[in-house]
Amino acid sequence: MDITLQAQELHYLTLSQRQYSHEQESMQNPNHHHQQHQITTSQTLESIDPSASGKWAEKLLKECAKAISEKDSGKIHHFLWMLNELASPYGDCDQKLAYYFLQAFFCKATESGERCYKTLISVAEKSHSFESARKVILKFQEVSPWTTFGHVASNGAILEAMDGEAKLHIIDISSTYCTQWPTLLEALATRNDDTPHLRLTVVVTAGTGGSVMKEIGQRMEKFARLMGVPFEFNVVSGFSRLGELKEEDFGVRDDEAVAVNCIGALRKVSVIERSSFIRMLHRLRPKVVTVVEEEADFTSNLDEFIACSEECLRFYSIFFEMLEESFVPTSNERLMLERESSRSILSVLACEGEGGGECERREKGSQWCERLTGDFSPMSFNDDGVDDVKALLRRYRAGWALLPAQGTDASGLYLTWKDEPVVWASAWKPS
Repeated sequence: MDITLQAQELHYLTLSQRQYSHEQESMQNPNHHHQQHQITTSQTLESIDPSASGKWAEKLLKECAKAISEKDSGKIHHFLWMLNELASPYGDCDQKLAYYFLQAFFCKATESGERCYKTLISVAEKSHSFESARKVILKFQEVSPWTTFGHVASNGAILEAMDGEAKLHIIDISSTYCTQWPTLLEALATRNDDTPHLRLTVVVTAGTGGSVMKEIGQRMEKFARLMGVPFEFNVVSGFSRLGELKEEDFGVRDDEAVAVNCIGALRKVSVIERSSFIRMLHRLRPKVVTVVEEEADFTSNLDEFIACSEECLRFYSIFFEMLEESFVPTSNERLMLERESSRSILSVLACEGEGGGECERREKGSQWCERLTGDFSPMSFNDDGVDDVKALLRRYRAGWALLPAQGTDASGLYLTWKDEPVVWASAWKPS
């Protein structure tokens, strides 16, 4: 499966690069073009030595982004060619970054981002299976707290807000395949008061693995019976994007306490629809809304390609380095996570528009705080919740830490990797 996908990606890129080269050569005199850029391009390339120590990919990719921003076709062609010579999806971090950013830069330069992205999504969906997705998720959770941090923090906030309630309704807007909920079911089963009834509603958009939800629901129901927790499982589907959701889609009942769990969800909402989406969540009258997002800003620099590409490179450099230190070199799960990242890189850098559809326009915790404030007020994590997160981090290798948000307008907790904030978790209640 992986080899087939790799071959298709490479085949598409190679053919498109040839087409791009041909189109550029037909548009201008090649001799004049060579004379115009020979000196500046040579000087730039001489300053970037891939064999030397240091992050050569970062330097080369920044130069390529600058050329694309300036629409300098000669430099674009030269940098893309050089990246193609040095890049590999099976090499070190620099080679991987060069490989995946090359695809995004090439699609940006040829204005083929939408077409390429749809092709990659289509191929990924055809090769998708519950077992493969489950294996990747569980292995990632085993070697890194990148996702489990948000699960533990959110579960703690939900349990605190729902304490004493007899009927709970959790609306899960995430793509975690319900891996967050077994530990919460265990906690509910051991509560001092009567075990509450739990209704779990999972939101599934088109192309996000809706076909496997029936099996996931059956597994969750079986586990709930084992724990002795009265349980009901529902799926909300039939729409292409989160911005289409309405409060009536969830069938909220008057006698139940509602929690909304948004893990990696808000970034998938179109930028222009985020305010209305947050207001829709407010109308559900939840006791708590948990929000977990990766710490990157692909939104405020939407119209500035160089700034956006540099922020994208900063974030994914950290992510790829973390994967390299967490997984063994031959890990297929690591390769699949990197390939998933490549589709996000391409959508952010090469797909036009303001972040609709599946384009994940991330924002930093401080930006989400600004968006949420007004409809919601921040809730602090109690000592038990913070202790649970700290206990989780001790299970992993050195380098991970917990950092409370700082500042008068800040809220939540940050997961840091080597002192770099990478994931933000927060809890909110209606204002």
